[in-house]
Amino acid sequence: MMLEASNRQIAALSLSLLDLTDLTDDCTPAAIEKLCASARTPQGHTAAICIWPRFVAQARSILGPHSAVKIATVVNFPSGDLPVETVVEETRQAIADGADEIDLVIPYRAFLAGDELAVRTMISAVRQACPAAVLLKTILETGELKDRDLIRSASHIAIQEGADFIKTSTGKVAVNATLEAADIMLTCIRESGRKVGFKPAGGVHTVGDARMYLNLAATIHSPDWPMPSTFRFGASGLLGDIQSVPEAREPVAGATAY
Repeated sequence: MMLEASNRQIAALSLSLLDLTDLTDDCTPAAIEKLCASARTPQGHTAAICIWPRFVAQARSILGPHSAVKIATVVNFPSGDLPVETVVEETRQAIADGADEIDLVIPYRAFLAGDELAVRTMISAVRQACPAAVLLKTILETGELKDRDLIRSASHIAIQEGADFIKTSTGKVAVNATLEAADIMLTCIRESGRKVGFKPAGGVHTVGDARMYLNLAATIHSPDWPMPSTFRFGASGLLGDIQSVPEAREPVAGATAY
């Protein structure tokens, strides 16, 4: 059971679920080289790296064409305010450069103003721009939506429009991932009956933090539900805490499936 897992087991699972992230405004090519190297550890590799679109081609050249570490990038990020045509072009270019996964910020300000169609149109257009093999994660920016009903509605819309994952946050606002938002989103996934993943991002710093989200997912779904195809952590600092756990090599069920 997830609740009974040791810190070593949680650390090993968290490593396999980690989208190791550098979306700092002053990110450099040297930082991307370091990130790619950090994603491959003696204990195993992260699920992905998550980087700005301008660095995707560089990361692909470093990781190679068939890397076990996937390359995720962000579009319509972080504002969510770009025109659909611009975001679609951003998406196509990122995929041409070698991105495996697209993390799309929904037009959450338009949604807050009551424009549900703007959200549906954006997600649908980007979904159509992504080949079947490319994962589409939709960032709801739950800390800005705030209201439970809005978070629930945005989650269901994203799932209906073909998102492979629903993700809490950009990490660029005051409130990012919370257990309350996670509870709503994980429940929406269960209600949908679809295989859709969940990604808490921003504010997950420690193995203890990770344990709380994994336990919640296990409670709402099942103990073996969190795996890289259904669960990711978006974090920059979590890797350091994972590596501080002695010999974090012993996975729990589901840790290696993709």
